[in-house]
Amino acid sequence: MMQLAADMQRFSRPERRINGPTITHLWSMLKLLDVLVQLDHLKNAKASIPNDFSWYKRTFSQVSVQWQDIDSMREELDDLQIFLSTRWAILLNLHVEMFRVNNVEDILQVLIVFAVESLELDFALLFPERHILLRVLPVLVVLATSSEKDSESLYKRNDPVIPAFPDLHLSPAAILKELSTLVCVIFKALTYLTYQRHYLIINHIGTIRAEHDDFTIRFASSLNQLLLLKSIDGADVDWCKEVKGNMYDMVVEGVPALKQMDCTDLGTIEAIPSESNGSAESLFDYEKVVRYNYSAEERKALVELVSYIKSVGSLMHRCDTLVVDALWETIHAEVQDFVQNTLATMLRTTFRKKKDQSRILSDMRTLSADWMANTSKPESDLQSHGGDESKGNFFYPRPVAPTATQVHCLQFLIYEVVSGGNHRKPGGLFGNSGSEIPVSDLKQLESFFYKLSFFLHILDYSATVATLTDLGFLWFREFYLESSRVIQFPIECSLPWMLVDHVLESQNAGLLESVLMPFDIYNDSAQQALAALRQRFLYDEIEAEVDHCFDLFVSKLSEIIFTFYKSWAASELLDPSFLFALDNGEKYYVQPMRFTALFKMTRVKLLGRNIDLRSLISERMNKVFRDNIEFLFDRFESQDLCAVVELEKLLEILKHAHGLLSKDLSIDSFSLILNEMQENLSLVSFSSRLATQIWSEMQSDFLPNFVLCNTTQRFVRSSRVPLVPVQKPSVPHAKDNFYCGTQELNSAHQSFARLHSGFFGIPHMFSVVRLLGSRSLPWLIRALLDHISNKVTTLEPMTTGLQAALPKSIGLLPFDDGVTGCMRVVKENLNWGTKSELKAKVLRGIKEIGSVLYWMGLLDIVLNKKAQLFEYFVEPWGTFRSIGIAGREVDTMHFMQTAPWLGLFPGADGQILHTQDGGDSPVVNLFKSATAAIVSNPGCPNPTSFYTMSKQAEAADLLYKANMNAGSVLEYALAFTSAALDKYCNKWSAAPKTGFIDITTSKDFYRIYSGLQIGHLEDSVQVSSNNFEILGDSVAWGGCTIIYLLGQQMHFELFDFSYQVLNVAEVEAGLLSQSHKNPHVAQVLKIYVYT
Repeated sequence: MMQLAADMQRFSRPERRINGPTITHLWSMLKLLDVLVQLDHLKNAKASIPNDFSWYKRTFSQVSVQWQDIDSMREELDDLQIFLSTRWAILLNLHVEMFRVNNVEDILQVLIVFAVESLELDFALLFPERHILLRVLPVLVVLATSSEKDSESLYKRNDPVIPAFPDLHLSPAAILKELSTLVCVIFKALTYLTYQRHYLIINHIGTIRAEHDDFTIRFASSLNQLLLLKSIDGADVDWCKEVKGNMYDMVVEGVPALKQMDCTDLGTIEAIPSESNGSAESLFDYEKVVRYNYSAEERKALVELVSYIKSVGSLMHRCDTLVVDALWETIHAEVQDFVQNTLATMLRTTFRKKKDQSRILSDMRTLSADWMANTSKPESDLQSHGGDESKGNFFYPRPVAPTATQVHCLQFLIYEVVSGGNHRKPGGLFGNSGSEIPVSDLKQLESFFYKLSFFLHILDYSATVATLTDLGFLWFREFYLESSRVIQFPIECSLPWMLVDHVLESQNAGLLESVLMPFDIYNDSAQQALAALRQRFLYDEIEAEVDHCFDLFVSKLSEIIFTFYKSWAASELLDPSFLFALDNGEKYYVQPMRFTALFKMTRVKLLGRNIDLRSLISERMNKVFRDNIEFLFDRFESQDLCAVVELEKLLEILKHAHGLLSKDLSIDSFSLILNEMQENLSLVSFSSRLATQIWSEMQSDFLPNFVLCNTTQRFVRSSRVPLVPVQKPSVPHAKDNFYCGTQELNSAHQSFARLHSGFFGIPHMFSVVRLLGSRSLPWLIRALLDHISNKVTTLEPMTTGLQAALPKSIGLLPFDDGVTGCMRVVKENLNWGTKSELKAKVLRGIKEIGSVLYWMGLLDIVLNKKAQLFEYFVEPWGTFRSIGIAGREVDTMHFMQTAPWLGLFPGADGQILHTQDGGDSPVVNLFKSATAAIVSNPGCPNPTSFYTMSKQAEAADLLYKANMNAGSVLEYALAFTSAALDKYCNKWSAAPKTGFIDITTSKDFYRIYSGLQIGHLEDSVQVSSNNFEILGDSVAWGGCTIIYLLGQQMHFELFDFSYQVLNVAEVEAGLLSQSHKNPHVAQVLKIYVYT
């Protein structure tokens, strides 16, 4: 403060007015005054300083009791307390020190004029310089004026808030109001609408966007021209000057454009609190200023503005080594043209008789002229003032820019020439009122004067661009941490993360490529923390926040990418006829998103580290695909076997999404991921998680609780209470992207899944075959066959118990008593009343065997290629029937391609016929004839290889035909069941002792099943709840299969009780009249015929 007051007093003396102050002096005083303003404002705003002093004073009072002579220390403490409690104490003391001498108002007026002209003419190129001028200007006004009228006339700017520090702002209105004792209301506050017009970015983003696009195109064009110039040797000098001059003009245009985008908008909008959300008492001040201060449009505009600043800065920074030579040559030409040509003309005309000004101009030429670059005159002539006035000097282009000292000296000399020692010149420094310098010369001096200030920034091109693109001030919030009394704010309050999160949540395709731009704010703030503030703890806070934010960013970005590709796949797999039938089918289409640019980012620079974003996304995608498959398996395990169609559809959507994503990203193959999640990676592992679950579901729920409807070829769940209770986990829930992507697509695909949720049939079998594949399906078949064997073993003791309960002799049913008498005789002979539980167990066992065998039959239909071929060739127009519409196109196409070479064609009855009986197939004949023709040629060097190809053709023919003649799964299952029954053949199918058919005393299995069947049919019509709903048609399939495999089908057809009752009914006066007389019997017979 004392140094600033001394400098102002020294430059106010009359003897110093002719030689100062220079522009450098003015900037030094303004910067020093700005430091005092910042310190004073910091003392006023930070509550921690007086709080810490109060704590220190209380501690001092307690410990100073034992001390002696503490009066002087108490006085110092009192003075310090007065200083801390007095607002703007530093500036008030400065005012007292300044006005100890007279004429200090002159230097204050010079500073005010310089500050105002610099702001109005954009003389302050960098936004820190502009903020300095804005901060000190109201202070200078208060120091220099003595009335309200003067203050209002000098200060008429509309700047409501100015950044004092990155996280602390000040108001010029408050400074003027508090410092001026004579002025009550100097600064007229702007309304909120005026704030919006001046400071809201959404009001300027359209213009900024257009300027950015235009500048980027023209700068790239100039850069291409410069690259072309560098590649050409001996280019024309005029063309070289034109190209380099264009590049210089683009830099001259780009630097102010960057300043315009970065100077006030981003720095001041933080200080305008939101009116709609700022009234909540539970919110922190920082939340009001940042988190709840921006609408969606403002956040979008902020992201765009940050992207424009960083993109233009990156474009200008990448070519600095290429551009700097062109800039230096242009600056050299500008300086030499002014010094050697313009000043020479002025010396010969305007300043010819003015010795003082002529001396200054001569000093300027001596100081800055580069005579070695001049080729039109010798050096002795150049230093004289005479010569031809019409011709200027020609200069060779030289990349030799003036030094900073030369620039400052030239500015000082021009200032002295124009001002003439009068610092209070009316109209400003270059005003022409009362000036003896012609207007044309004054304009030339003014233009070059301001160019010199720009040259200083161009000479340090990289530092200037870095300063203009530094957005680190958007992160700092230490002031708000102290005022809110918290250690740290939530991550949602951080402005960089808020912008990144807005881009991710809005899923704006235009902003998505700029999603990483806000992370540069962290880079800038970390650079300020280390280089400018030198505070390691700030850097540690930034680093911790960046780590957290980037993890969240990668996680959310991966989720968005997965959701998009999942929705895309689900949309493509929707049935076109379904979309055609809808009026609003457009809602199922997915809007395209541009992730390609993000997938190519392998070196994202963040806090000095290079991060491979592509690799991180790939890792996340691999994990998400595995988690999705795990969820689908968990969901399937919590449902019954009917959900296998839904599982296959969801896995198909997931596989298609994997295929779409694999085009842009390197991720694990889907088969590898699926096998890993199915725990089926080992070469000796033939089961899988899915196969194990299907078998477990069949064993615990499907076989006991599902019944077969032979007419529809479907298994349906019994409507009765389940005989075997099933314990299943609850159905897991997940986000929409783990299903089909969006709620609309989920609803569409679930409507398809609901069509197959109430039964198990051919579509479900196709899904089982495709999901298990050729590796796990044999394991499931073997498990089912073992289940049949176990059931047969379980039935053996129960069947023996029923055999023991039969009477020793059961003859044929008599015709005398009719149907009623026959039923009475059957009940008397089959006295199994005490073994009702045993009967039920036997029926359930036979029912499960029948269900497994019928399930094998459905599997055989699905796997039977002959049926596929028959359906393809017999159906008109080559359409597929519903039994094989899914999953067989590839097999059919493959056979259609190989059948002509094998000599195969379909017959009229669907059988596969051979074109040549007993002969070789066409492919074998082709290779044999080709081999014979080549070998017969004397020039054939090696006939052995052709004989080998002929043999290989024969082997391929045998393999393909063997595959076509593969056995049936159902036949294998029947053979396995027959082998299991062979163990009990002597008990269930005993040979008659006499060698004749045993009519009355037989206790073979057919007799047991016949009794169980007629009892089952009788119960089906007598019990209120239909017994058929418990067992279904599987009992008939199981019992008849066992009878057939035991060779008892003829005995069953002859001596079955149901057949005998039917014969008696036919004898009795005809079936129709008997049905009218005895409807009970007719109903029993109808059920039997149906079975």
